[in-house]
Amino acid sequence: MPGESTTPDLVELVRDGIDAVNRRDLDALMSNWSPDVVYDTSPSGMGTYQGHAAVRAFMKGYWDLFDELRFELESVENLGHGVILSVNRQDGRPAGSGARVRVREAHVITLVADVVLSVTVYTTDIGAARAAAERLAEERSRQSAASPADPLQRCCGDPATAARSQ
Repeated sequence: MPGESTTPDLVELVRDGIDAVNRRDLDALMSNWSPDVVYDTSPSGMGTYQGHAAVRAFMKGYWDLFDELRFELESVENLGHGVILSVNRQDGRPAGSGARVRVREAHVITLVADVVLSVTVYTTDIGAARAAAERLAEERSRQSAASPADPLQRCCGDPATAARSQ
């Protein structure tokens, strides 16, 4: 598929994240997430959370709804320009229940220099997630063509200028 890549570092980043979720290890999961990370579950109807504290509270609350919860990574695609599309399957047993919940979901992940800036979760329409990820990669491609080559400068401005203004 055009634009598809399996860059080992990015694939490993997503796999490590799934492993951390399966261990319910928020510290490991968020170790490379921006302090201002945005975790957007609004396409799934569960709101948007910004910053480590808000994301942690949401995830802990979600995980606490289940006696058993496992995620299995189905696919990971590096769409370029700091955009990753991953698809996984959730298999869980709600707390106090014998029933099983199985959900297929997609995550659109944006990064700068291996730091996660945002994760958007789609549970009802994987096609919408793919379309959103492809649009985002194209938009970031256009932005990078018109901005400095250094990802840190694109994200945070010129470090030398910032240091002089303090």
